[in-house]
Amino acid sequence: MRFFKKYRFGIIFFVLITILFFFLRLYRIDSLPIFTDEAIYTRWSQIARYDASWRFISLTDGKQPMFVWADTILMRVINDPLLAGRLVSVVTGFFTMIGLFFLGKEIFKNYWVGIISSFLYVIFPFALVYDRMALYDSMVGTFAVWSLYLEILLIRKIRLDVALILGMVIGMGVLTKTSAFFSIYLLPFSLILFDFKTKKRVNLFFKWIGLALVSVILAYAVYSILRLSPFFHIISDKNSIFVYPFNEWLTHPFTYLHGNIKGVWNWFWIYMTWPFIILIILSFVVDPKRLREKLLLFIWFIVPFLGLALFGRTMYPRFIFFMTLPLLPLIALSLIKIAMVIKKPIFIVIIFLGLCFFALRSDYYILTDFARAPIPYLDLEQYINGWPSGSGIKEAIAYLSEKSSNKKIYVATEGTFGSLPTYSVEIYLGDNKNVEKRGVWPVPDQIPQDLPERAKTMPVYFIFNETQVVPKWPQLKLIKEYQKGIGDSYMRFYEVVPQ
Repeated sequence: MRFFKKYRFGIIFFVLITILFFFLRLYRIDSLPIFTDEAIYTRWSQIARYDASWRFISLTDGKQPMFVWADTILMRVINDPLLAGRLVSVVTGFFTMIGLFFLGKEIFKNYWVGIISSFLYVIFPFALVYDRMALYDSMVGTFAVWSLYLEILLIRKIRLDVALILGMVIGMGVLTKTSAFFSIYLLPFSLILFDFKTKKRVNLFFKWIGLALVSVILAYAVYSILRLSPFFHIISDKNSIFVYPFNEWLTHPFTYLHGNIKGVWNWFWIYMTWPFIILIILSFVVDPKRLREKLLLFIWFIVPFLGLALFGRTMYPRFIFFMTLPLLPLIALSLIKIAMVIKKPIFIVIIFLGLCFFALRSDYYILTDFARAPIPYLDLEQYINGWPSGSGIKEAIAYLSEKSSNKKIYVATEGTFGSLPTYSVEIYLGDNKNVEKRGVWPVPDQIPQDLPERAKTMPVYFIFNETQVVPKWPQLKLIKEYQKGIGDSYMRFYEVVPQ
């Protein structure tokens, strides 16, 4: 009871933040069309759920399986496979919000910094996008935040139990995505917080080294689970698509640095919004006694940020998501210091709303009009306005489900592995015995002869997605074309008729 009285405002505020979190994440969560990678991960999860021998199926494409494993669990209680995957991100986003509370509270020894950090995460446009999609990145952010929190605890407490938990958390992180290895690479930087003034500094220092090694060894032991799969080696092959291997990077070390920095900075600027960036800078001016803590948070951002700019080969905005999360406690610290100076509640609320205006504006568009949301162009192009978007998939699946309710049909789709329409048909119609299907790639100039032949005995359909100039097959009859957001890409849905 005494605890509640002491922290009653913080508890009430945190409960309200939690309600706001789930409202923003669940509101119209199915409004965004399925994205190509979402279709791939969802299909993998379906296969892994029903066939234990394929629990490592994601390794066939060089992707770690933690997200897929979590998705298979929710698929048991959620009927819509895509929704199950998106709810995985909602759940991991919630744990990120909690983790930011503990991180902010611990590093600055102020529980209000933790609460405001959690609130900032709730309205952070970057988080709002990826907590609502069936992608790996929300989960990557979760393990990054908890790893950082536990590394701070380890350097301050120097206890075995913390080291063991840290090793498990990092291990689960590297089972999610290769970028989680940054939690290991950045572990030595936590020495910034080490108390070199204490008399027992030598003993404590070597004890920390031992415990840090325990955490790293445990993390690699967890990661070694992947060696049970014969596809483990594909991870390194896949990584080389997105980042230059060191020996290849040496041949052109700074050739792409300028362009990469320009790109990742643009993504960071748009998602973080300029008022928040100003607050990050301001945090280094206020409360000078906490400089080491601020440096540690900033290092967790700048080192992977520059690493991506230096070694990045194929990059997307979502790659920098986990890097931005340690900056939220810095923003929270600045906001609290501003509130302490202003003191009058009404002015505090007005200034806070003003500083959060651009983030809230982005949130509004993300929830209500994603195609016009003020987020990076590349994300808009991928998720709503370009060919990787699944606009029209839901309608086409509903049409095919109705047509196959009492008779056999044949569905051909453009593409094989990784194809959005092909995987979507398998996800939603894979168990329908009345639906025969196959992927076609590359799309030939002349229609595959089996399609008009089959059209003599059953309805045959063809879905074009990536190809925007459809071949002039005389047997095609357009059913519907679906515009991708406000872009100039379309998904076209045809029936094949016999000549």
